[in-house]
Amino acid sequence: MGIFICRTNVVHIIIFLLSLLSSDIGSTRGVNATLGINYGQIGDNLPQPSQVLGLLSSLKITKVRIYDTNPQILTSFANTGIDLIVTIENEILHVLVDPQQALQWVTTHIKPYFPATRISGIAVGNEIFSMDDKTLISNVVPAMVSIHQALVQLGLDTYMHVSTANSAAVLSNSYPPSAGSFEDELSGVMKQLLQFLYTTRAPFWINAYPYFAYKDAPTKIPLDYVLFNPNPGMVDPYTKLHYDNMLYAQVDAVIFAIARMGFGGLEVKVSETGWPSKGDQNEVGATTENAQIYNRNLLRRQMANEGTPSRPSQKLDVYLFALFNEDMKPGPTSERNYGLYEPDGTMTYNVGITTLASTTTPTSTSTTPASSSSTSSPTATTSSPAITPATTSASISLTSSATHQASRKGYQSTGSWIFLLLIFQVLHRRLV
Repeated sequence: MGIFICRTNVVHIIIFLLSLLSSDIGSTRGVNATLGINYGQIGDNLPQPSQVLGLLSSLKITKVRIYDTNPQILTSFANTGIDLIVTIENEILHVLVDPQQALQWVTTHIKPYFPATRISGIAVGNEIFSMDDKTLISNVVPAMVSIHQALVQLGLDTYMHVSTANSAAVLSNSYPPSAGSFEDELSGVMKQLLQFLYTTRAPFWINAYPYFAYKDAPTKIPLDYVLFNPNPGMVDPYTKLHYDNMLYAQVDAVIFAIARMGFGGLEVKVSETGWPSKGDQNEVGATTENAQIYNRNLLRRQMANEGTPSRPSQKLDVYLFALFNEDMKPGPTSERNYGLYEPDGTMTYNVGITTLASTTTPTSTSTTPASSSSTSSPTATTSSPAITPATTSASISLTSSATHQASRKGYQSTGSWIFLLLIFQVLHRRLV
């Protein structure tokens, strides 16, 4: 039976393929990966920013994302070499649509601290496109434009980008990754966002949590697949790319969704990912063991400078969530238990950042955690916490598909171009 493809569909397919060709699939350019951490402050017992600096130093982390423009943090982080991404709160975006108000905001919240404090990015809101407030959604891109114009006016635009952090809920389809697409109702605003990011050369930020997918379907999703442990993985039936973990599959779904909109060259970065160490009775998989395994395996992948299967040579920037457990966060118990550390500076568990070359793999646990209270941790003392990651050994497998693909990147680059060009030629003949 012959396959009928109308001229309009062929044009759309050709445009999509060309956008993929312009992206980094099979690219050989190397970029050093970033390991950062999210520093939330929704707690009444958190240490002072000056104390946090000592903790970050012990973790050897120099990339931090915060959820506001706290003057105390901006001042404390001055002349430390820490690269900082700040956030404009959702509640004030409607004001910053006005260019004059945006200029005033940048003049007040950014300019006085830069360059002593290395502010490299401004996130305009957090996960707004997955909310129900249509007015707020419509304000995001105009506010981004106004903030960027203010940076240009003050001569700061070459030092920091403007973007927004997106929930994975902006995708209507994420499986298989090559079928990734945005929600239809977001197509208009997403086109505007991607055009802005493309024009200003800013990255697309995604908050990606394999934990949520596992929690919702623990009998269908293999735990080892979401924890980066050795597992058979899955093969995308269309691209034939192999995925041995869900995070990379989620990121590639975003990459393909962006390509479908005609912006295949945009860089995608993970603004949040993590795993809770404690949860309510119905929060399957929220255990200390699983949190330790997920974050440790993720950190090992980052140290190996891995990319995703569709972009094996473009190293993936990831910001871990989070630095501290935050006792005042609303919602289920898990929301207050994503931190690597308790507010008093003690480890929630050891991810072994300084001792990742080890020999034994920890065992994952899929049992449902017991119900737990959200009592506050002891109040931090005034002295800086003397935290040094323990030297407990743990083995992390490096047999990821991305690593294997990176070693074959020369062949894959050529193969990807030939494959897509052949498809292009076949489709083009149908138009003649």
